[in-house]
Amino acid sequence: MSHKAPSLFDWTIVSPAIAESFRKLNPRLMIKNPVMFVTEIGAFLTTISVFTTKENHLFIVQLAVWLWFTVLFANFAEAVAEGRGKAQADSLRKARKDTVARLLRDGVEESVPAGSLEKDDLVVCETNDVIPADGEVIEGIASVDEAAITGESAPVIRESGGDRSAVTGGTRVISDRIVIRITSEKGNTFLDRMISMVEGASRQKTPNEIALTILLSAMTLIFMLVVVTLRPFGTYATANFSTPVLIALLVCLIPTTIGGLLSAIGISGIDRLIRRNVMATSGRAVEAAGDIDVLMLDKTGTITVGNRMASDFRPAPGVSEAELADAAQLSSLADETPEGRSIVVLAKEKFNLRGRELASPHATFIPFTAQTRMSGVDVDGRSIRKGAADSVRAYVESKGGVFPSEVEKAVILASQAGRTPLVVADGNRVLGIVELKDMVKGGMKERFAQLRKMGIRTVMITGDNAMTAAAIAAEAGVDDFMAQATPEDKLRRIRAEQAAGHLVAMTGDGTNDAPALAQADVGVAMNTGTQAAREAGNMVDLDSNPTKLIEIVEIGKQLLMTRGSLTTFSIANDMAKYFAIIPAMLMATFPAISPLNIMHLASPQSAILSAVIFNALIIIVLIPLALKGVQYQTGGALEVLKRNLLIYGLGGIIVPFIGIKAVDLVLGFLHLA
Repeated sequence: MSHKAPSLFDWTIVSPAIAESFRKLNPRLMIKNPVMFVTEIGAFLTTISVFTTKENHLFIVQLAVWLWFTVLFANFAEAVAEGRGKAQADSLRKARKDTVARLLRDGVEESVPAGSLEKDDLVVCETNDVIPADGEVIEGIASVDEAAITGESAPVIRESGGDRSAVTGGTRVISDRIVIRITSEKGNTFLDRMISMVEGASRQKTPNEIALTILLSAMTLIFMLVVVTLRPFGTYATANFSTPVLIALLVCLIPTTIGGLLSAIGISGIDRLIRRNVMATSGRAVEAAGDIDVLMLDKTGTITVGNRMASDFRPAPGVSEAELADAAQLSSLADETPEGRSIVVLAKEKFNLRGRELASPHATFIPFTAQTRMSGVDVDGRSIRKGAADSVRAYVESKGGVFPSEVEKAVILASQAGRTPLVVADGNRVLGIVELKDMVKGGMKERFAQLRKMGIRTVMITGDNAMTAAAIAAEAGVDDFMAQATPEDKLRRIRAEQAAGHLVAMTGDGTNDAPALAQADVGVAMNTGTQAAREAGNMVDLDSNPTKLIEIVEIGKQLLMTRGSLTTFSIANDMAKYFAIIPAMLMATFPAISPLNIMHLASPQSAILSAVIFNALIIIVLIPLALKGVQYQTGGALEVLKRNLLIYGLGGIIVPFIGIKAVDLVLGFLHLA
């Protein structure tokens, strides 16, 4: 489902958005945005004035037209944001097919429409079957194509009894047979919720958005009172403050720029998140991601690669490194684990030792078992073993050998360095150890440094012992770690951080992660995880990439920065419009204030009309920024505030002066004012 965002000027989005802009003129819809609702009422009253006033007829007609454009442009911004989501929803609907499900009742299969399935029903899916609804595999193992949901073509494994048992309706089984227990209610599948979110049907205003709406409404009410009092003042001062002029003043005083773009900013924030294959249950979750200051991440698969790789050979006294590498490679030729393959590769890279064909009856491979904790090979009279230190010690001593103290020290040093030591022996002779290292992912240290600049503290969670955890934490550059962490430990830590006033985010995929995911302010569940984890979190990563949490934080912060930046710009540009309209209204009555006409606008009518036209056009100009978001840059809150005030505050003052003057010149050239 990961798609490139469509262009703003994609006609398949713009055309419906234009029509939707007019539909949204419905007062029952407009009243949800008090600033634009007041603007619409002003446009309506000005339109009436066109037919009731004979003076300055062309001027009033133009005012009415541009006031309506102001409302329509704000509606267009919201419609484009919604249209981008609807385009995405259409692609998702293609995955929601009306399929026939193979319902299992009392061991007998029955074909039923997928839409009739109830929660806890059992269904059978085999090769090429479309999974009819969200569920959990309770029997079997299968390869599943999730491209319809995630956009990734590589199949994934889904099996019963583990943390990779959840399946999504609309995906396809490409091999084997599984029995699925349906976990979703009718019409409330994962795909249904995704479509609802991207279309904005279930989008509710976030607390910050509500607070900003209240502030904008209060400012609108204050300026309405100011404008109303100007009417009797004009009568007293013998100034002709007509209704259209007062309406124009009001529209330019109230924060129409941010009022017109506020909804689009919120919708596009969710849109950007979904385009990175993350589904949020609400806009509140996206916004919360921008406020978090503690990030808890699992070590394995998130900070580290997740597969331990051979990094060094440490020979015992009297043994060459090449001899140790040769024996370690022999013992690993039949070992198909990532660790085993890495030993073969390391021996080849360091000593040019090639893999050998060891076929029976010349060689007998000894597989690893949880009981012996060793693996190896018997070949040409040699019994080569590799495994845990205590297991190999017992094996060597059982054959009359001695475990060297130097090797014992090497085992301890490797453990303290955060590595896993495998001891290699040939019969009763210990050859040395192979160090396995869970490699820290490339660039993680830089990403954690970036988070630190953002004021976010990172905590690594691992089941490793404290020494290993400390070594990996130091290498990765995290701020803190939890060693030998249990689900209860995670939950306690999150609650402790929240009690200290912090907002916490974490990732998880297992049922044992569900309590912590539910407790965290931002809980990101992996799509490959269990149903319990997906339901507990307030976000689901369709790619099941735990490092995605870092991107989620950046998107959340970008949403908050975009809203803050455009609010700053809106309030600042209102100040410039005051200098355009107020002197123009009062110059004829009070010539002494003429010096305040610092833009030297052609006439009072031109000044008022220029400000209203600029007020409408700036909404269109800022739509791309509202949809794309301001460029995200790391830094502390004070640094970001200074940058915003400089760019959007100062820019919000300067741009209107230039824009209004340019419009004034055009109006003069065309003799429209």
